[in-house]
Amino acid sequence: MTTRGAVALARRLVVKVGSSSLTSLDGGLDLARLTALVDVLAARVATGSQVVLVSSGAIPAGLAPLRLARRPRDLATKQAAASVGQLQLAHAYATAFAVHGLIVGQVLMTSDDVVRRAHYRNAQRTFSRLLALGAVPVVNENDTVATDEIRFGDNDRLAALVAHLVGADALVLLSDVDALYDGDPRRAGAARVEEVRGPADVRHVRVHGAGALGTGGMASKLAAASLAAGAGIPVLLAAASQAADALGAADVGTAFAPTGSRLSARRFWLRHAADATGRLHLDAGAVAAVVGRRRSLLAAGITAVDGEFSAGDVVELAGPDGAAVARGVVGYDAVELPALIGRSSHELPAEQRREVVHADDLVPLHGV
Repeated sequence: MTTRGAVALARRLVVKVGSSSLTSLDGGLDLARLTALVDVLAARVATGSQVVLVSSGAIPAGLAPLRLARRPRDLATKQAAASVGQLQLAHAYATAFAVHGLIVGQVLMTSDDVVRRAHYRNAQRTFSRLLALGAVPVVNENDTVATDEIRFGDNDRLAALVAHLVGADALVLLSDVDALYDGDPRRAGAARVEEVRGPADVRHVRVHGAGALGTGGMASKLAAASLAAGAGIPVLLAAASQAADALGAADVGTAFAPTGSRLSARRFWLRHAADATGRLHLDAGAVAAVVGRRRSLLAAGITAVDGEFSAGDVVELAGPDGAAVARGVVGYDAVELPALIGRSSHELPAEQRREVVHADDLVPLHGV
């Protein structure tokens, strides 16, 4: 099956739409464009699909009501605009979906909701129940309370994380650009990239920055598409104005074929979402065992320990060159490990002969 065919047949679909596709440069929501998008999504739901919408637009939607001439730069004003705009956005979606007899459930997230394992599992349960009840989850970053330290950075990455979190069959990224191009699409000679089958297909691509109302850009969309495709999720990047065609099998946008196998929710969380609190340095033999043969990490293969962490925290595993090669849940406190590193299991007391990182709690950062 082609990637576009997989999008057309997806029973559970995550759709992300950017700020520039929902709001105007003058500030405020463009209700005509929002309604047009909702009509397309509602038609898809009517076929039996489940749709999760990741929507930007809260901050731009708050500009006009607050009489702000442009997107603010300081955090406090951004949060104030988001507070007003999020209400406008939620009301607009609830009203538009209600025309089709659909209920909207608002889900506001910060990176804590995917970085912390308990929050991640709770988010999974919330999405699962909303979808089971027939609601359309509308997701946005919680800009009202998010600080730079707990931001996703942009909603493209959020959409990729949500796609895996909900077990989506496909991800569609909608923006004001109709595809990935091999150059600036505003200049003559730029050609559309019809399909990306792997990293080699985009090495020659030069991406441009975000628009006036957005925080993302083509670079963030490319990164998000690569993240999702690497986790086995088909992705389509297209213009919001082409939403109906994008959700079908039409030859629009840029398709990203899955480049990896599906990870379990736990392993995906470890690789892409977990916040590493320390680092274990490994010798070459340990790297080969952990990454190449998927074995547990033992104390004998550790050469150094960095950071402060407790048993049960997520740590990075680095090779002799210092590059991170894996992540895992550590079985010891940081203060316990210096006395153990480099020692074979038979040299340790019986109570300390367990794995430092068990294979079931470990995921390589390259490959699956």
